[in-house]
Amino acid sequence: MTVEEIREKMETVRHRILVLSGKGGVGKSTFSAHLAHGLAEDGDTQVALLDVDICGPSIPKIMGLEGEQGMQYQARLMILSGLSRGQEAEAGDEIASANRKFTRHYHRLGCAYEDASMQSGTHVEVHQSGSGWSPVYVDDNLGVMSVGFLLSSPDDAVIWRGPKKNGMIKQFLRDVDWGDVDYLVIDTPPGTSDEHLSVVQYLAAAHIDGAVILTTPQEVALQDVRKEISFCHKVKLPIIGVVENMSGFICPKCKKESQIFPPTTGGAEAMCQDLKIPLLGKVPLDPHIGKSCDKGQSFFVEAPDSPATAAYRSIIQRIRDFCNSRQSHGEKPISP
Repeated sequence: MTVEEIREKMETVRHRILVLSGKGGVGKSTFSAHLAHGLAEDGDTQVALLDVDICGPSIPKIMGLEGEQGMQYQARLMILSGLSRGQEAEAGDEIASANRKFTRHYHRLGCAYEDASMQSGTHVEVHQSGSGWSPVYVDDNLGVMSVGFLLSSPDDAVIWRGPKKNGMIKQFLRDVDWGDVDYLVIDTPPGTSDEHLSVVQYLAAAHIDGAVILTTPQEVALQDVRKEISFCHKVKLPIIGVVENMSGFICPKCKKESQIFPPTTGGAEAMCQDLKIPLLGKVPLDPHIGKSCDKGQSFFVEAPDSPATAAYRSIIQRIRDFCNSRQSHGEKPISP
């Protein structure tokens, strides 16, 4: 029944993209955020970013939404206890609509939600309406949902076993009201664990366009990417391609490239050739990327002329082309 409910919910979403990595620290969440920002640069494209990295939700920080913690206590209990979505929270449709307008307005102004209510210790809240949970909007066409919004503080630890994580992912996929969306980007935790199986299982009756896999040039990272590729093959998850992150450093003065993490076994390029997997591109190191993430701002706005920005844009266009190609060929959903 749950799979069917999620399939119905996903009927308003045209494309679904999973972002995976074999190892932590390779820039998966950073890439997910930039992918969402890049797709949303077209004002006519509606983009949603879902963070299912339950134990390490960094998307709120990267997207400039840290401080959205503090959901209504009753609503939080409803989610965490796995109660029926048919139960109504105190917030109705009108309040949920007002919340959307409020978050969009404040992010357009570049504010930090420090109005009188914030100063008095309350928070902007994620509300539930009759049609589901309302995402938090970075802009009119870019909505975000993360377990981080359920925490009272960004420093709170989420100490859950598999079944509880599974239930949280089910609630996100079934109950978040994205509306009509062109792209749903799903940021996953590293590895091949419960979260990945849950996402694939619950979206089995829907159409998953494919997965983008992140790596760095070192063999220690590539070893785990090979496992991630094997996982995709076993669950019949299409692979859009591999992105090699932190791929060299281009000096802004002399423009010479240095290999900070030497690709001792040929890097992602050699691996992709060997496994016949597309290499979507290589993103060079740029200190502005980390600074932009810490400030919760788009790197494309902060450093429009960076070689990393050019690399990102090229990769994002290839992902667009892949999704459009699958749609035009009428690809069938993956099997459960």
